[in-house]
Amino acid sequence: MQVIYEDNHIIVVNKESGEIVQGDKTGDRPLVEDVRKYIKDTYAKPGNVFCGVVHRLDRPVSGLVVFAKTSKALARMNELFRSGAVHKTYWAVTRFAPPKDADRLIHHITTTERNNKSYASTTPSDGAKEARLSYRHIASTERYHLLEINLETGRKHQIRVQLSAIGCPVKGDLKYGDKRSNPDGSISLMARHIEFVHPVSGKMISLTAPVPDDTLWQALAGQATTPDKHI
Repeated sequence: MQVIYEDNHIIVVNKESGEIVQGDKTGDRPLVEDVRKYIKDTYAKPGNVFCGVVHRLDRPVSGLVVFAKTSKALARMNELFRSGAVHKTYWAVTRFAPPKDADRLIHHITTTERNNKSYASTTPSDGAKEARLSYRHIASTERYHLLEINLETGRKHQIRVQLSAIGCPVKGDLKYGDKRSNPDGSISLMARHIEFVHPVSGKMISLTAPVPDDTLWQALAGQATTPDKHI
């Protein structure tokens, strides 16, 4: 487990693809338990250790995840996420170039629990939630493209389904239209950067995850002509 930032109230870790943030029906050990054990062992904490899940990433996605070490921080971080005061930037690798070098996408998303899948439409419908994001095409190799995505809303599988809707599903994402899986079961999507006002101290927190140790990721990151402004 890689800790990116830690203080008395919050801890931010770099999640690996394949890890689950919170327990689910698979019964696999979730990342929150690893964080809890880290806190307990590092600081010799007696008894139960508080570790609150602030937000989640899909299992095949990597990148930054915030956890709360106190109930006060959890409540305040939840409000920051709910109100849209947390700035989140993602990087995605796609096989196809997007139709525009930069654009703002607005869709209406519905989700079916039966197959755990979201569907995007350009027209509103009953039960659909509006989903908004903007993207920039920042690098390419001969076969792949790197997009930087800024989320405005936080819908289930939002980036995956919205990119699929414009004809460029995330590399390895069979659920949303890519033709081949990645060898390790990941999809080529990472939570690259997060920025927010600290829920207790009030200082600005600006954090960036390292690019995965993967030949394609490294090549694209190295060729990015306009890397995100935070780096």
